[in-house]
Amino acid sequence: MKASGLINVMTLAALLAVLAACGRAGPLEPPPSSVAQPVDQQTQEPIVEDKPFVLDALLN
Repeated sequence: MKASGLINVMTLAALLAVLAACGRAGPLEPPPSSVAQPVDQQTQEPIVEDKPFVLDALLN
């Protein structure tokens, strides 16, 4: 009986540790350099033509 009691206590402790980590921290804050920089048209890669995939018929 001692082994099952120990297993129950360890399971309960693990469950409490997991649930304690689920608390609400605070409002999310954007990173310091989150301002979007304008993108140069020359640096963009050309658009690649969409190739059909073998499983497209099953997925659509």
